[in-house]
Amino acid sequence: MVFPLKITLVTALLLLAACSSDPIHFHTLTPVQPGVASSSAEIQIEAITVPPQVDRPQIVIRQGNAGLAILETEWWGASLVDELRSALVDQLVNNNLQRRVSLRLDVQRFDSIPGQYALIDVRWRLRSLGNGDTAMVNCRSTLQTASGPSIDDLVVAHQSNVKRLAAAISQAATGASRGCPSAQ
Repeated sequence: MVFPLKITLVTALLLLAACSSDPIHFHTLTPVQPGVASSSAEIQIEAITVPPQVDRPQIVIRQGNAGLAILETEWWGASLVDELRSALVDQLVNNNLQRRVSLRLDVQRFDSIPGQYALIDVRWRLRSLGNGDTAMVNCRSTLQTASGPSIDDLVVAHQSNVKRLAAAISQAATGASRGCPSAQ
């Protein structure tokens, strides 16, 4: 009688041990910034779309020429669309944007390759609010930043891309460039 009880107990412990998993790490596209700039800007983001392959809470990385890997323990703090929205608004406010603008983004590519680069290819439309809602610019920006081998390095590279995109949008909103500005 004692022997079957021991087998049952050992089996239950093995099953519980097999169910344990690595902890989930959460990441954000909004970098930590000392101090917050104040701005009178009203930034309305109409819509953001991302490719369906990366439209999930888990971080998706490229593997080789044709593969993708969904990292089950590396997640965005919110959906990728919400992360992009909050990071862009944060960056645009920090760029002291002084106009009321409406922004629409259509992300064509959002590539993540640890040890190589982070890339965002986005079409965007910027409109001025309050002046008949006229289109100011329709642009496309492709931004790529080198990345170290870790997921944290990759996220920092994506943060840099978002910061550069916000700088280009701010430049277009101020009218500092004719047409589409080049992202720095």
